[in-house]
Amino acid sequence: MTILKKIREIVLDTETTGLNWENGDRIVEIGCVELINHIPTGNTYQTYINPQTQMQKDSIEITGLTDDFLKDKPLFSEIADDFLKFVSDGILVIHNASFDISFLNSELGRLGKPQFKLEEVIDTLDLAHRKFPGAQANLDALCRRFNIDASSREKHGALIDSELLAEVYIQLLGGRQSGLEFESKEAIAAEVTIGQQKQNRQKRVFAPSEEELLAHREFVKTMEAPIWDRIIQ
Repeated sequence: MTILKKIREIVLDTETTGLNWENGDRIVEIGCVELINHIPTGNTYQTYINPQTQMQKDSIEITGLTDDFLKDKPLFSEIADDFLKFVSDGILVIHNASFDISFLNSELGRLGKPQFKLEEVIDTLDLAHRKFPGAQANLDALCRRFNIDASSREKHGALIDSELLAEVYIQLLGGRQSGLEFESKEAIAAEVTIGQQKQNRQKRVFAPSEEELLAHREFVKTMEAPIWDRIIQ
């Protein structure tokens, strides 16, 4: 019987009305991609959110999301429980995690709900900086480095960015083969044998007979000053 340890990770991205939650900017989209043992499962979460505040001009240009588009979308308070349920037992994987976590915690704080701990999040920006020091580490640059097709990313979108980031994250870990190697090592390490016990075999004795010892001594006498002669005599 083989037991594999299942590691669930949630690659997450948000889009916001602006860059500063302290100035009242809010989340307008959340996108999540589920990984099990570093492999995408196809299970995703995505929602648009009415921020109850206006989109900044730069954010409209980046995301393509407008106030008119967002006005009939649910409030964060209406999606919070479903969102938290989706990510609840997973490890968050985020690019530039401090940005997204600060916005998420701002929204959760308004509702009196538990907040995320930044130190428990895997930040792919940090991974990229350690792996490629001095190189560009934004999502577009990393997609180019790993030959990941980002042609569908005409505008920033939380779900498509999460899907691309999931591919980047896998490559930062060493590629898809590393996931297979991980599974193989885990399978070997966690293998459990049930209903079988080791059988203790009787110790085998290889002591030489008297005839063999005598023959050996006679053979040694034919050699010129063997080093072991003093031990045997």
